[in-house]
Amino acid sequence: MTDQERNDYFYVCSLIEYIARRTKNKRGVVAKALGKEGIEKQLYDAEVNHCLSFEQVGDEVIGQYKIAEGDFDTITDCKYTVPGFMDIGKLYSILIENCAEPGKETDELLKIFSSFISDKISEFQTDLYYQNPSYLQCSYQAGYLLD
Repeated sequence: MTDQERNDYFYVCSLIEYIARRTKNKRGVVAKALGKEGIEKQLYDAEVNHCLSFEQVGDEVIGQYKIAEGDFDTITDCKYTVPGFMDIGKLYSILIENCAEPGKETDELLKIFSSFISDKISEFQTDLYYQNPSYLQCSYQAGYLLD
């Protein structure tokens, strides 16, 4: 993966996290709403869109892909400091880079965001998002959180 591709995946993962928080949806719901084509479009547009605010791009994506309001809110009642959406986006981009076969990064993005690990990372009452990315990768690949 080139540095530019890394940056593009980081941006798109952060955008998905931002939209999911804003619409109170699981991250997989947002990724599925975009679909492979939509994710590839966001990756293509990332170099330009990163100059715009996440609010502006998020509004456009929410409208274009008709992402409805959900009820998955792990932020409002969280007792602890919630990591920023870009911090979580970076975590996802690392997982994608470490898990994807070359040329299959978009497919892996969809798999990761739709897997159990995504919901677990979003449980901000726990410290899972602070765990070593290698632990998260191994847990994701095993299909459950490792002891």
